[in-house]
Amino acid sequence: MDIDDIDLAELAASIQRHIPPNEPPVGYLRGRSYFRDVISHELRCSEMEAEQLVDTLEANGYLRFLGDPSMRSEAESRWSILPHVP
Repeated sequence: MDIDDIDLAELAASIQRHIPPNEPPVGYLRGRSYFRDVISHELRCSEMEAEQLVDTLEANGYLRFLGDPSMRSEAESRWSILPHVP
């Protein structure tokens, strides 16, 4: 699979459809793992490829963690999925 051929906005929207509207993933690592699993299932790709896509989505602002994962008090914050990043 060529990651450069993936439409990130479409992928973010696909992830968003898997999450109940009032229940965004909680926790930095749990959220990343959840996104990886959804991507792996949706695109039928390896977990390693899905993990790279999670990194790419986060780096480009499609996935945003609403806390600081390095701070224990914020490590259980929620994620925001933004399929329409400007």
